[in-house]
Amino acid sequence: MSLEALLRKTATAGGRELHLASSQRIRIVTANGDRELHGPEVTAQLIQQFIAPVVPAGAKDALANGHAEWTLRHGELGRIRVVAEPQHASFFLVSDEREIDAYFRQMVEMRASDLHLSSGSVPMVRHDGEMKPLPGRGVLQAKDVEKLLLPVAPERNREELSRRNDTDFAYEIEGLSRFRCNYFVDRKGPGAAGRVIPSKILTAEEMGLSKEILDLCFLSKGLVLVTGPTGSGKSTTLTAMIDYINRHRTDHIITIEDPIEFVHENRKCLVNQRQVGEHTDSFKDALRAALREDPDIVLIGEMRDLETVAIAIETAETGHLVFGTLHTSSAATTVDRIIDQFPADRQAQIRTMLASSLKGVISQTLCKKTGGGRVPALEVMIATPPVQNLIREAKIFQIPSVMQTSRKQGMCLMNDSLAELVRKGTIAKEEAMAKAVDKGALAAMLG
Repeated sequence: MSLEALLRKTATAGGRELHLASSQRIRIVTANGDRELHGPEVTAQLIQQFIAPVVPAGAKDALANGHAEWTLRHGELGRIRVVAEPQHASFFLVSDEREIDAYFRQMVEMRASDLHLSSGSVPMVRHDGEMKPLPGRGVLQAKDVEKLLLPVAPERNREELSRRNDTDFAYEIEGLSRFRCNYFVDRKGPGAAGRVIPSKILTAEEMGLSKEILDLCFLSKGLVLVTGPTGSGKSTTLTAMIDYINRHRTDHIITIEDPIEFVHENRKCLVNQRQVGEHTDSFKDALRAALREDPDIVLIGEMRDLETVAIAIETAETGHLVFGTLHTSSAATTVDRIIDQFPADRQAQIRTMLASSLKGVISQTLCKKTGGGRVPALEVMIATPPVQNLIREAKIFQIPSVMQTSRKQGMCLMNDSLAELVRKGTIAKEEAMAKAVDKGALAAMLG
């Protein structure tokens, strides 16, 4: 095992010291005591082998005389103080990292998507869609959770937590990942949920997004919605589409998010990202302001209220391409949800506006793959003239039938996507049935 691997193992185990002593086993010091690693005893030759590549020129003479100390800088682990002798070497992780970082590192190493910290419970992670205990961690009491959470929360969020008992923000560990964090208080005390936001954006090409979905990225105006339940990968899909625009168009993109998740650097486009609560008071305020900021494309992280939805539709109608998200499970229910938010006396007008401004709906859900990991199933509705007419005439219930007969236009029902994943062996039939909204129709398709 290399020195870097040992140092990573130390950090993952929550340790802050790594000790190598001749004729003894490797030892890690954690808050819960010392821990010996399984394996052979350390030799003086092994110590020299580990130290040689990292000892600075200025410390070589001191080490030759029997004792040397120096500091290493590691991109992920931070500062590491080294105390070395011919028969003994100690590595102290004295980085600026917070205690919670070790939990996040362990979670990322497991390839889990979410970390859950709750008072009176062991830390849990969501791995391949299922909740599992974080290995090697004990029960956290309320004071332990508070000690983990508060140091990484911005001042504004600490104030919001004390006032409202919940708050959202993004947190980054340089070289590892960004995390979307929610802190809350329940009957047992403080708790938190943290979701991994990969540092590398998954591109549209890597996701295998269809030509019809990518064509939506080249529209000059209109409303494009990505929908699905919480944790269905909406942010990943939207980010891939914004990244695709950033690489293929020369426009101005404004994103309004709570919090900012994926970070987009300027490529061919100018990208301004605003965070609700930090850079603006609300989605609707930022959306109103965006109209005075000369955007071509606007991303609304969440269309939470009627006013935001109304401004989004107006923005799409007035020559801007607007992307947004809703927590709906299908294209048809998305249209219904938007219209039903408005008072009865405004619904006819909204139907007309939506019929002309809505360009596409991508509804998705994440399914467990048979060999581990997860894969999205996508329902795609493109707002062709027949679909627009159904919206205008309040015949939303007929939209699935039009989608069924419009596969050549790139449309796809959720059941078709689930059935295709089953046929390819990507997901099990039971998983498809669990994720299907129309279970009877899917059962008939799968036989």
